[in-house]
Amino acid sequence: MRRFLTAGLMAAAALPSIASAQVIVTVPYRPPETVQRVVIPANPTEKRLKVLIISGQNSYEHDWTGVNNMLRTMMQDTKRFDLRVTEDFDQGDLAMLKAYDVVLLNYSSRWNYADPDQHLWSDAAFKALYQYVREGGGLVAYHSAFTWGRDIPEYKRLIGAAMVPGQSRRAPPGAFPVHIIDRDHPITKGMREFVWTYNDDMYTNMSMDPEAKIHVLATAHETSASYDPRLTGPKYPFAAYTPDKLAKMKGMDADHPQVWTADYGKGRVFSITLGHDEVSLHFQPLQTLILRGTEWAATGAVTLPVEDEAKDYPTK
Repeated sequence: MRRFLTAGLMAAAALPSIASAQVIVTVPYRPPETVQRVVIPANPTEKRLKVLIISGQNSYEHDWTGVNNMLRTMMQDTKRFDLRVTEDFDQGDLAMLKAYDVVLLNYSSRWNYADPDQHLWSDAAFKALYQYVREGGGLVAYHSAFTWGRDIPEYKRLIGAAMVPGQSRRAPPGAFPVHIIDRDHPITKGMREFVWTYNDDMYTNMSMDPEAKIHVLATAHETSASYDPRLTGPKYPFAAYTPDKLAKMKGMDADHPQVWTADYGKGRVFSITLGHDEVSLHFQPLQTLILRGTEWAATGAVTLPVEDEAKDYPTK
């Protein structure tokens, strides 16, 4: 019995040295919300930036109503923004837009971005949007905004790029690192060099408008290895992505713009291809880019903080 007790005490004495091999970090934490909150209206006496989300239609794989609610809740929680959503911009006009500091586009004109038929706003509504930004209004082009407009030259120039069926791709990874290549811009200052996005789309080989004069803030790297059928599943048929075909695809094994800015007349445009759905919006690096990018588009300056999971940190 004495031998067993001695052995037990010796084992217990060894535990701290074993445990010390792994640093246990304790941080303030609460589980994520699994049910979306309905946003509470802001007090109209508060001096908040006014944001209009233009929505109302999107492609089949996007929960645009859920995303609108998440964006509205996330932005109003900062106490910096007051948001409204319109699902009918068909006859939009300049007076309507000028009531806002920044407009966010969460709209796609097609059920599938390869469909020949699309639902477009009126010519007057398009002209109002262009004039609003040209005269100094802010614009955020968000995710689905790039899945259409390839056949509308001025819209493509406004947002900077568009996906083109047969040329552009949605790379297979649903989680991937985003490389912040300009960490001195007001939007990205204080962010670490690489952040991650989850349950998201990597748009690659987009058709960039040469007249947009965009300034790229962040890129993502597409690799041919990610098209391995053991990784992709049935959504990417192997016959379409054999090694010989991958080798001929333009832009493969290269970096592709995901976040950028541009001037359009007197207005500021913030373009972000990320943000596929309400799940991706739970992650702080993406929240940081959207919140700070929207503030920059509205004012030209950024006061909102970098969220903890997106912050740069010392490595030495």
